[in-house]
Amino acid sequence: MTIWRPERGALKRPAYRSLAQSLIGAIESGELQPGDRLPTHRELAFDLGLSVQTISRAYEELVRLDIVTGEVGRGTFVRAGPVETRTPYHRLGGDEDVIDCSMLTPVIGAIHSTRMSATMAELAQAAPEGALFSFRPGQTMRPHRDSGARWLARCGVDAQPDRILPTNGATAAMTVALMTAASPGDLVLSEEIGHHTLRPLARYLGLRIGALASDEDGIAPDSFAHACAANPVKAIYVMPNGLNPTATTMSADRRAALVEIARAHDILIVENDAWGPLQPERPRPIAALAPERTLYFTGFSKCLLPGLRAAYLVAPEALVAAATNRHLVTNWMATPLMFEIASSWIADGTAAALLRWQQRALGRRNRIAAEMLEGLPFRASPNGLHVWTPLPEGWSEGAFVAHARLNGVAVAAGSAFAISDRAASAGVRICLGGPAEAALRRGLETVAELLRGEPDPGIPVI
Repeated sequence: MTIWRPERGALKRPAYRSLAQSLIGAIESGELQPGDRLPTHRELAFDLGLSVQTISRAYEELVRLDIVTGEVGRGTFVRAGPVETRTPYHRLGGDEDVIDCSMLTPVIGAIHSTRMSATMAELAQAAPEGALFSFRPGQTMRPHRDSGARWLARCGVDAQPDRILPTNGATAAMTVALMTAASPGDLVLSEEIGHHTLRPLARYLGLRIGALASDEDGIAPDSFAHACAANPVKAIYVMPNGLNPTATTMSADRRAALVEIARAHDILIVENDAWGPLQPERPRPIAALAPERTLYFTGFSKCLLPGLRAAYLVAPEALVAAATNRHLVTNWMATPLMFEIASSWIADGTAAALLRWQQRALGRRNRIAAEMLEGLPFRASPNGLHVWTPLPEGWSEGAFVAHARLNGVAVAAGSAFAISDRAASAGVRICLGGPAEAALRRGLETVAELLRGEPDPGIPVI
């Protein structure tokens, strides 16, 4: 059993939080090692003059943060290594008083419930038979492709309906796109801090994944060109419109440079544009520059409504049949009722109205973030759903995320988005869409205090 004990006089109120932070400090300093057993609840309660309930609450917080693990009958131990599935969002209980800035979600208001209720009432009276009874994807989805073409034009992509594949959200589109672009054993490249599901998905599909260096303009062309010259590369995965964790919007020149390299080496491009037209002043999508080699997808859950799990995958003409077949064997077809709602909203202007509402709401939140983080380095886009801030020297991502959580704010560690095990600059993603504006302001204030303060894991911010 470890001999670690915190100093009784160093604990501050609330005691459970201070105790948890003291233990994090011991791990950061090396006083506690992976696998070390912690004192029992009763032992520590007696030594510190605290209640067993206080010790239990501190340990429970550390379990939620994946810092320690409890084993029935054996005790509580410092976690021996990272968990298998790294997720940027936190596991929050319904009774936790935590401002959640870890989950990437749009802003939600009464307008969403009102519009959805009205649309569902209309569908209840006159739902097309094909949306209810058909097993034939081609016939059922044909009118939905036509609606998709109109929405994609708003995104800057000119696509004929027969190149559009409706899918159950962006995740399904991403899976089909990767299965179409590459086969098991092929190498797919992406920026070093990228999509948090790309690495495990590539592993499940048997793909090799490679990380490319990035700068303030996105993927570095030299890094891409060097990787293509060194190894056979099948595809590159890009998020050029601020969606990536570092909130980078790629310039038109940078997009053109990457397309030129992809053409020179005959490489396919998978473009994730899940935010769609949320950013009105962005450059043209890569799919507009290189339609012959780009599998592009966009959806509604990030720019309109989380529950509207509907997306469009646009494939090059030469890959339409392959993408359709892969979608058939993995999903058969997208849920018709979801696309009845999406198509109705596109046709009657609801989608455009909700988009404008979302742009205004996120614009306000980005201004709040700029105010609260003034003087600190951070990166954002005008109507983006998150900001990215590098960590000051002395902070590890794990310690910062844990301290923010213990002070009532959940943020996402940059390592959750790492495409390789290679060390990258430490930073955190702070999502803006979930909390109410007043709570967001408080949460950002707490984060700013941590960023401006000394990185001392043993001292809580109260």
